[in-house]
Amino acid sequence: MTGSGTSALVLGGGGITGIAWQLGILAGLADAGVHVTDADIVVGTSAGSVVGAQVTNGLPLEDLYATQLEPADAEIGGRLSRIAALKLVPPYALPGSGRTKLARVGRVAHAAHEPGSVDREGVIRSRLPVHGWPDRDLRITAVDAVSGEFTVFTPSSGVDLVAAVAASCAVPTVWPPVEVAGRTYMDGGMRSTANVDVARGAERVVVLAPLPRAISKKASIRAQVERVAPRAWSVVTPDAEALAAFGRNLLDPAKRAVAAEAGLRQARDVVDGVRGVWEA
Repeated sequence: MTGSGTSALVLGGGGITGIAWQLGILAGLADAGVHVTDADIVVGTSAGSVVGAQVTNGLPLEDLYATQLEPADAEIGGRLSRIAALKLVPPYALPGSGRTKLARVGRVAHAAHEPGSVDREGVIRSRLPVHGWPDRDLRITAVDAVSGEFTVFTPSSGVDLVAAVAASCAVPTVWPPVEVAGRTYMDGGMRSTANVDVARGAERVVVLAPLPRAISKKASIRAQVERVAPRAWSVVTPDAEALAAFGRNLLDPAKRAVAAEAGLRQARDVVDGVRGVWEA
């Protein structure tokens, strides 16, 4: 059973473990009869773009979850080192508009890696059993790595789904910017870890946020929810056990299975709150 009015599922960034945890949460909710993947609008940022592309293409959640438990031998890991992370601080700390700051981050991203120097699209392609856009309102976020412009790719954007997801997942200094339609893009999480306000107009909103912290109050999940102004909403973030399962490196494939299991377990604790929103 679902409630009335437009519904939105917002899937945030959080690396390889974030993908696994979100699929665990979604599988657990579905087991309990709460099918949030049927949302009218699905917004995906970074890790959430992978999950969004998977669940909107009709792939069974139980199969997607089971895949997370398999050995991650083919998955390419990464690490945002402390030094690399520190390089991202000055672009935000210096004065300027949000777009100006993101353009600075883009320069750091370009300096760290030449676009195309790593086959990120190949990695993303391996994560997506279906490579075409779904017949659904799927919105994938990214940031233009030159202009700093926030971008939302949709089925009507005329771009390749795999390229859009790869762009959304292009963490600066970890992975190179991704070229899409002649422009280079980086991780949509550089603007906000969840970009909840992309679901503006939705009356019921469920947010899965592996990384709930924000770089500014304006970019916080709560502030963005207030801009959407839904009549019912729920934000699910990792509990202590899930955070322990993630470990210190969210890009470690070896943590994928335990992160998925943590999500499946945590779903039992959050299902009543999510159900209340979904049936409102």
